[in-house]
Amino acid sequence: MSKTVLVTGADGFIGSHLVEMLVKQGFKVKALSLYNSFNYWGWLEDINCLDSVEVLNGDVRDPHYCRHITQGVDVIYHLAALIAIPYSYVAPDSYVATNVNGTLNICQAALDNGVSRVIHTSTSEVYGTAQYVPIDEKHPLQPQSPYSASKIGADSMAMSYFNAFDLPLTIARPFNTYGPRQSARAVIPTIISQIADGAKQIKLGDLNPTRDFNYVTDTCRGFIALANSDNTVGETVNIGSNFEISVADTLDLIKSLMGSDVEFLSDSQRLRPEKSEVFRLWCDNSKIESLTGFKPEVNIEQGLQKTIDWFVKPENLAKYKSSIYNV
Repeated sequence: MSKTVLVTGADGFIGSHLVEMLVKQGFKVKALSLYNSFNYWGWLEDINCLDSVEVLNGDVRDPHYCRHITQGVDVIYHLAALIAIPYSYVAPDSYVATNVNGTLNICQAALDNGVSRVIHTSTSEVYGTAQYVPIDEKHPLQPQSPYSASKIGADSMAMSYFNAFDLPLTIARPFNTYGPRQSARAVIPTIISQIADGAKQIKLGDLNPTRDFNYVTDTCRGFIALANSDNTVGETVNIGSNFEISVADTLDLIKSLMGSDVEFLSDSQRLRPEKSEVFRLWCDNSKIESLTGFKPEVNIEQGLQKTIDWFVKPENLAKYKSSIYNV
């Protein structure tokens, strides 16, 4: 009998890809999409297996709803979150409500309903600018934005349910994920969509920071590997590639792959406050490899090409407002 899994945040970028992968592996999938009066399911509208998915419409901010949707569920992948860093500067309370309280509601509901595994999604942003590299799970946490602070709070809330109530929980901490369907507020889709639209100049923030970029299918494989291993219960585990590249070098690689001569310009509107910028992220992925055997399969050139191939299709590019700065 196949396990029933619930994916919160299934309407988002990573969540929609995770739903596809879980269906392909034979799981019975419940996919939570944020309730709205348009009955719009976000990126779930674009997946290739929607007929095999039970789509739920609701909000993790409501504890009663969380208790309702977790009944009869074996595994929860909790991805629902507000993630845009710039928006967290002007709407921090929203981040506490969704990220911290939403995580509390999912954990309590999982405990009440006897869910056998919970994978809670963290982010490499909780580490802040690297104090040493590569960054392992023992690296200090540094809340350099209201977003990262809310995720540190959410992680702590989740782990408290393992420590206090023995909820079988793992914190998955992915580093920067990219790929088809990613929001245009992120740098890689911003560049690809504007080049594809014929832009000759592109305004950007700081190009000096480095990131450990991971293609979305590798991140999803990491989530599933964590859920399938008994060794990861009660653990916080990075998902990354152990490869560091600057934003500037990433953009040059995209230009090369797309055959573009676009010019990059600095835009002060897109710069983070000085003490909020995370200048360096480089993942030590030895823990996930030792616990689960997981290794990334898609390198940066392959992943960028796959992403470009998706974005340049007119039906996909039309979904992006490439000329508008999206926070």
